[in-house]
Amino acid sequence: MLEKIDHFGSMDLRTYKQQMKELEKKFVGLQESIKDYEIPVVLAFEGWSASGKGTLISRVLYPLDPRFFNVHTMGKVTEDQFMRPFLWAFWINTPAKGRISIFDKSWCRTILPGAKQRQLKPKERDEFYYDVKAFEEQLINSGVVLLKFFLHISKDEQQARFKALEKHPDIAWRVDAHDREQNKNYNAYLKLFSEMLNKTNYNNSRWNVVEANDTKFATVLIYNIVIKSLEEEIARRAKATPEQAPTQLFARKPGLLSKIDVSKSIADKDYKSRLDVLQKKIAVQGFKMYTRRRSVVIVYEGWDAAGKGGNIKRLTEHLDPRAYEVVPIGKPTEEELSHHYLWRFYTRMPKDGHMSIFDRSWYGRVMVERVERLAEPEQWARAFDEINDMERHLVNHGVIIFKFWLHIDPAEQLARFEARQRDPLKSYKITDEDWRNREKWDQYEASVDDMLAQTNTDFAPWTIIESNDKKYARIKTLEIVTGGLDKLL
Repeated sequence: MLEKIDHFGSMDLRTYKQQMKELEKKFVGLQESIKDYEIPVVLAFEGWSASGKGTLISRVLYPLDPRFFNVHTMGKVTEDQFMRPFLWAFWINTPAKGRISIFDKSWCRTILPGAKQRQLKPKERDEFYYDVKAFEEQLINSGVVLLKFFLHISKDEQQARFKALEKHPDIAWRVDAHDREQNKNYNAYLKLFSEMLNKTNYNNSRWNVVEANDTKFATVLIYNIVIKSLEEEIARRAKATPEQAPTQLFARKPGLLSKIDVSKSIADKDYKSRLDVLQKKIAVQGFKMYTRRRSVVIVYEGWDAAGKGGNIKRLTEHLDPRAYEVVPIGKPTEEELSHHYLWRFYTRMPKDGHMSIFDRSWYGRVMVERVERLAEPEQWARAFDEINDMERHLVNHGVIIFKFWLHIDPAEQLARFEARQRDPLKSYKITDEDWRNREKWDQYEASVDDMLAQTNTDFAPWTIIESNDKKYARIKTLEIVTGGLDKLL
């Protein structure tokens, strides 16, 4: 891609000032429309060392209201970032609706030469490109305007900028050994940059190569690209009409849950002895998990009153509380609703050596939001692949994932609901919403069947836990977690 550019555009100062006066005025107006239409915008800047990323970002943002944008410098990998999947740092900084996020260096930095981490093996490179494509598609499908810029300068221009920086003692540190190596081996790096650009140049998120030898020319070019893209998105939204929801988007495998024998049980004596052994075992594994820097994500889903809380309590009872976090997921907050639905889960992912236990999870998108019509059919239907891609990204990093569906039958649920109502200490657990959900049992069961069928992957499989007997459910869950950790640690 870069090899084809043998001429770098330029612009005189007078022309630059004339064009910028109009472009800045347009951009300010578009920022208001971005807020009105609640459009999240992501601008990602990549490029050669000394290509002027900081200068150009500053010029692009100069006329805008600073209350509605954030700039994220992503070059230096912090300890927090290094101990999580590489996309984590970008996910948590994606913008809310109506805001702009600017990334100085993009998620593609991991694959670029000179990245401050080890070289990736061929399989890891394939996983990297898969993760990047999925990430960008998820943002765009959720309504984000994503624009990627690669700032391209010539070898001579880069060398001249290095020399200018080195003349000033206060800023000479900005030129390091890697920068000099990049200039010395310019043609080799040109091929590497081109490979990255070609492999991440997708139909719906193409790279904009910006000739940046002349900063004035580059500024005007970036403004025109941003303005054109925002005007097109605003025009599209202004004309958009609600789509007629299809009655069924895909065929599902019916009756999966109905085949489960929920009557399985365990004797009290066996329960106590097995529980003691398994809790001691997971306590040891918790320390091993920490020392080996392997993180664990455990997802609990299930019917209301299926026993998730008690199950989690027995699993964590002997774990070091500094090494795990239980994340209860309820109704999303106003801030969470202003982001991509996966954003609030990425913010709670564990760093290496730690465990996050989700009491309900991202699967609400394809269950509660589907049944209660809180998400459009195209949104929850798309979510199956989005969830699979997210979990694959976690596993690619080394995260160990366990997913449990706690299953009870309607009669057992009714008995537990009524018992809660009679117990003053537990009556708070039963709400009108629980009763409403119970009336939609068949709809929820159909959605769970779909969920299990479409998100049961080799890298993050589901386990159905027969839970009419809470003690049996606790032992089975602990056996699966400890057995899995034995193999994977």
